[in-house]
Amino acid sequence: MKFLILTQGCKVNQYDSDIISASMLAEGFTRAEESDIPDIVIVNTCTVTENGDKKAIRLISKLRRGYPSAVIAVTGCYPQAFPKEATLNEYADIVTGNSENKSLPDVIRGFLENKEKTVKISAHEKEFYEPEHFFHSDRTRAFIKIEDGCDRFCSYCIIPTARGRIRSRSPENIAKETDFHARDGHKEIVLTGINLSCYGTDIGLTLFDAIKAVSDNPFIERVRLSSLEPELLTPEHIEKMSRIKKLCPHFHLSLQSGCDETLKRMNRHYTSYEYAEIVNNLRSAFPGCAVTTDIMVGFAGETEEEFERSLSFAENIGFSRIHIFTYSVRPGTAAALMPDQVPEEIKERRYKAMNKLSIRARQDFFAKNMNTVQKVLIERRTSPEYINGHTENYIPVRIYGGKAERHDIVNVMLTDSEENFCAGIIV
Repeated sequence: MKFLILTQGCKVNQYDSDIISASMLAEGFTRAEESDIPDIVIVNTCTVTENGDKKAIRLISKLRRGYPSAVIAVTGCYPQAFPKEATLNEYADIVTGNSENKSLPDVIRGFLENKEKTVKISAHEKEFYEPEHFFHSDRTRAFIKIEDGCDRFCSYCIIPTARGRIRSRSPENIAKETDFHARDGHKEIVLTGINLSCYGTDIGLTLFDAIKAVSDNPFIERVRLSSLEPELLTPEHIEKMSRIKKLCPHFHLSLQSGCDETLKRMNRHYTSYEYAEIVNNLRSAFPGCAVTTDIMVGFAGETEEEFERSLSFAENIGFSRIHIFTYSVRPGTAAALMPDQVPEEIKERRYKAMNKLSIRARQDFFAKNMNTVQKVLIERRTSPEYINGHTENYIPVRIYGGKAERHDIVNVMLTDSEENFCAGIIV
């Protein structure tokens, strides 16, 4: 039987979908090609925002219309966080939570035998689930999940409910999956997790141990970190990480707000001063590194003065890129009950102001890197005229002329910049 997996949300969800796919293949199912009509459709959902839930519901309804005879299985964060609501979906044949991903092929076989709607949503596991089967990734970078769960309980966030408490993967199993991807020809590994900075706090290790487990593989040339929370990035930890020369100098360090009063209402566990110190420590340990971030505008109670402070702080830090989010009320979180919710038109105005800063900051970062030679991982050829890739500090590059193949790492002189990428030539 042919299956199709559709994934909503973050890189962790994408990794989970890949592991589900590997398990399905190991159990004798076949991946549906683009022209196929699938027998089974698995939807791995996101629940970060209420709009995410609505997107999942719309997608499931559309799939039922498009594939009336298919088995539709819904899994992921939405049913895990809101089991009663997800179970009521009339179009889903199977509803499971994140804890059932490892046994989803068996759950699907059970449905095929009895044809009765199946609901199985268990409590979160207390230890990291180690996959039995890995996925042969068709991406240029291979993703490895090293941690799941979060204990921080930010006031706007439902993820601790959807993902549970922190569970860290052993360095031995990280190394095992690294070897799998290295044998597939991957040269760059991206480490991901729900709260990556907290890796190891439950097993007596730190993020350094996970990075080292990957970098020790002789066939891996680059290790990249996905989104980081500022917690636990002490000067000692940063100094240790700087010893690993394969670690890419790109740190996506989530800020959310540059105003201390807003951070406090968000239940973030740092001040703007502490955040700036972490950025300074990173730049000292990794000269020329890129520091990107997430910033939320229009959080509950955010005054005009608070927003201006956040805007000014972001400008002073000099991020290389800012991912901007407009706050939306998330039922089930503490922030949903807070007074002084910001009107939508004010959120929109603040988004535009922060986005204007983001565009300028990115251009400034590109300009700082002009006429430098950067190592670029080749990703794909999208035009006869150029090939695409990313530098170690995650600048997107179009390379004109020269010969290079996917997965090659080549030296490139950056010669020009556009709004969203730099141009370069192989040297």
